[in-house]
Amino acid sequence: MTIETVLVANRGEIACRVFRTCRSLGIGTVAVHSDADASALHVREADAAVRLPGSAPADTYLRGDLVVAAALAAGADAVHPGYGFLSENAGFARSVLDAGLVWIGPPPEAIEAMASKTRAKELMAAAGVPLLAPVDPAGAGPGDLPLLLKAAAGGGGRGMRVVRDLAALPDELAAAAAEARSAFGDGEVFAEPYVEHGRHVEVQVLADAHGTVWALGTRDCSLQRRHQKVIEEAPAPGLDPGLRESLHAWAVAAAEAVGYVGAGTVEFLVAGGRAYFLEMNTRLQVEHPVTEEVYGIDLVALQLRTAEGAALAGDPPPPRGHAVEARLYAEDPARDWTPQTGTLHALEVPAGEGLRVDTGYAAGDRVGVHYDAMLAKVVARAPTRPEAVRRLAHALARARVHGPVTNRDLLVRSLGHPDFRAARLDTGFYERNLAALTGPPAGEAYAAVAAALAAAAGRGGRFGGFRNVPSQPRSARYGDHEVRYLATRDGGFTVESHPGVRPVHVTPQYVRLEVDGVVRGFEVAVHGTHVHVGPHRLAVHPRFADPAARAEPGSLLAPMPGTVVRVADVGTGDRVEAGQPLVWLEAMKMEHRIAAPASGTLTALHAVPGHQVEVGALLAVVRTAVPEETS
Repeated sequence: MTIETVLVANRGEIACRVFRTCRSLGIGTVAVHSDADASALHVREADAAVRLPGSAPADTYLRGDLVVAAALAAGADAVHPGYGFLSENAGFARSVLDAGLVWIGPPPEAIEAMASKTRAKELMAAAGVPLLAPVDPAGAGPGDLPLLLKAAAGGGGRGMRVVRDLAALPDELAAAAAEARSAFGDGEVFAEPYVEHGRHVEVQVLADAHGTVWALGTRDCSLQRRHQKVIEEAPAPGLDPGLRESLHAWAVAAAEAVGYVGAGTVEFLVAGGRAYFLEMNTRLQVEHPVTEEVYGIDLVALQLRTAEGAALAGDPPPPRGHAVEARLYAEDPARDWTPQTGTLHALEVPAGEGLRVDTGYAAGDRVGVHYDAMLAKVVARAPTRPEAVRRLAHALARARVHGPVTNRDLLVRSLGHPDFRAARLDTGFYERNLAALTGPPAGEAYAAVAAALAAAAGRGGRFGGFRNVPSQPRSARYGDHEVRYLATRDGGFTVESHPGVRPVHVTPQYVRLEVDGVVRGFEVAVHGTHVHVGPHRLAVHPRFADPAARAEPGSLLAPMPGTVVRVADVGTGDRVEAGQPLVWLEAMKMEHRIAAPASGTLTALHAVPGHQVEVGALLAVVRTAVPEETS
């Protein structure tokens, strides 16, 4: 059997990733796309594309019938599911096979066996794989806390909640089920003990149809936000050699227990020197590039070959060196990881030996509200872990990422954190360190000076706006920084607000400043209401500050564009408490709670379930009681 044309039942980065391998193997490519993705990069890169009418995942990428029809219409003979959406849907896999197409994934029976996390745990217990005992939410007591709620039919952190208070359990179950239903079309949720400060370690497996199963080393994915991975690496550092071998053996046993074929991942929680089975992802993982870099293989190519019936060699290739991956998201970590939208004006990561960028975006593309906020994955490989970490941090720090707010600064700081450098890793990393990792970037004040002088040079032409009559300094504000400067007779500038700064060279696009005897250069690019100066993103004028700063006290404003999925069971005139959730917004496949900013009376509730809202839209108003004056 030879595959000639592959339809990727997915979008964005993973679709582009699969297309890249297909092109190298001489295989034709077909994309599917929603209306929101009509001009997306994965559509532009495919040989052919088929529209899935609508924008919501439930109407498009989760419609298996439409995807199969698209494959047949475009003449594809195989379907690759990518990750997320229908990638772990046994019914979809069967429909692909029933249509006479090749399914580039495990047998539907294997997907089905592992699709329900509760059933998977039963299978693993029978195979001798250690696991955490499940907890029945209906009978949970104080001794069972904290609990972790998980979507039975999916992964990627969607449908997951940590519960530390039994009173919150019913609402958290409802929220987890709603999020899981939106992301995977299945609202089943289960509970298990939440282990504080454990490590998330996984094993990549690859199996053929002839009985060979490879265990391709370990990955550490402990740095997570909202139970979604942010930084991953291979091999997982600091594991006891005996435990590493046990993890490999348990992963192989898991694959063999379900007759697995293709690429998959067995995930474990490691704590106190012991490991517990979490789940098996019957698909390609987002973080698969770090395994590829360490083993020198192409997992997508191997997926295609095993789907064609080829046999694996007896043993996998030997590992080499270390690889680290960082996920670049359009989100604001300092504001509860709020997703960001807008035009991506530039996305350029320095190229070089040992660096790889996987992305579904290019300059000029728009980041919308309907799908995941990941812009790119940046991967560094080197002979040792310290070298790989340094290489990745250097590349991210010098990347040009212009447009929405991103987590780029957080990634750079995370890679430089002493605990990360020493491989002291656990899933509580960001809970402990987020405040320290999201403060103002170093050098931002000098970036503001460069932005002000570049703007002045652009306005004043060659002479920078020099006036023969002495005048007061001109003033400009960028972000939180005020810059006061004067143009000089020779076409230069003096900076009165920053006496230690001497402009050396100023143009509208590039500024060189001498600070305490050290000269540094700043590239300047203005995009609408913001200016990018090197790695810094600054608001051009205060009137473009956060809309919450201009709203009347007690106003709840939408922090992002999204869909109102539900509102609290309260009415105008009711008393609400500070922190009480009032509105739930869905954006980028995640549910976000909008809570009362203070205790008081709900005087207005404008949010309506099912309605789309824009960033800054007024959702509700809570009036706080005003103390009476005493004479």
